[in-house]
Amino acid sequence: MSLDAMVEVSTAEQVGADGTPLRVTATPKALELIEELRSEYGPVMFHQSGGCCDGSSPMCYPVGDFLVSDGDVHLGTVGGADFFISRSQFAVWKHTHLILDVVPGRGGMFSLENGREKRFHIRSRLFSDAENRALDGACKL
Repeated sequence: MSLDAMVEVSTAEQVGADGTPLRVTATPKALELIEELRSEYGPVMFHQSGGCCDGSSPMCYPVGDFLVSDGDVHLGTVGGADFFISRSQFAVWKHTHLILDVVPGRGGMFSLENGREKRFHIRSRLFSDAENRALDGACKL
């Protein structure tokens, strides 16, 4: 069974306005939770560090509570929330389309969804050769 059959990706466009494949999209459940958090906390953002423990999950913060730097790469926007990844993790995952989803469980200790008995979760698929060619030069390290 393909990932597309298992996960309904709600960011229907798989390419941006410029025709470049999107690096990050979200499921309807993720968009619903983002909206819930935005109504409670205001603008939010995500960071995917790839570290251990909580750092291996996508973390959701109020805008301004987590400072991004030139050590981070902006992958795109999901549900109106900017999504960043550490530069070192991007180097490993640059050939991967990330799909933000929601699953049962506890969120990361510092992530806004913590305590709701659901958490953000990353699913992924490798970009096709054509998508990789189209992305060549985007998000340079």
